[in-house]
Amino acid sequence: MISNPLMGATYLIKGLQLIKKPGIRPFVIIPLLINSLLFAGLIWFLGNEFSSLMDSWLPTLPDWLSWLSGLLWLLFAIAILIILFFGFTLLANLVGAPFNSYLSAAVEKKLSGHAPADDDSFIQVLSKSFSGEIKKILYFALWAIPLFILGFIPGLNLFAPALWLLFGAWMMSIEYADYPLGNQGLTFPDIRRKLREKTLLSLGFGGAVMLASMIPIFNFLIMPAAVAGATVMRVEQFPDSTR
Repeated sequence: MISNPLMGATYLIKGLQLIKKPGIRPFVIIPLLINSLLFAGLIWFLGNEFSSLMDSWLPTLPDWLSWLSGLLWLLFAIAILIILFFGFTLLANLVGAPFNSYLSAAVEKKLSGHAPADDDSFIQVLSKSFSGEIKKILYFALWAIPLFILGFIPGLNLFAPALWLLFGAWMMSIEYADYPLGNQGLTFPDIRRKLREKTLLSLGFGGAVMLASMIPIFNFLIMPAAVAGATVMRVEQFPDSTR
């Protein structure tokens, strides 16, 4: 199979097409509803707290500063958008992690006619999923800290933006390929090794996911699309991935 960044990026498109299929939709809708309710609740709570703060603080301002009310509400709206942008991916991955394993299995069954063998209960899947997310967070911190420090070293900091982009693409590839490869019984080190076999392909897929995640509202669909796309990539590009 062709292994290049463009081919990797096409797997996200394939994933978007697959999440609409019967038998796959439930594993997309359930975590999406949970995340939407969590974010709606968070926005409602923050809005109420901010409104109470404004009601107690604004009466103490002189009339000529009353225009601050509109400005502060605008800043609050911007802050909410920032929270949605940066917080959604982390929260969505934590909430959706156990569902993503089932989503990947459903996609694989759709593609090949059979799902990966797995006798784990939902509690076991839940435990494995959270354990996997923690490993990914630790791996991210392991590389993010030196990259952050690199940004303060004169001369070398010129390379920091490009390295951050590559690292972000690599992390997105690991994040979502973890589900189909994990369903095959591969450990976290094995998954990284597999993706390094086709580094450009993996970076292309992760880069497409990273860019798509920056689009407001649309990013709500990126997680299931990326899981589905990573599963297609596993089936087509890593068919020998076994326990």
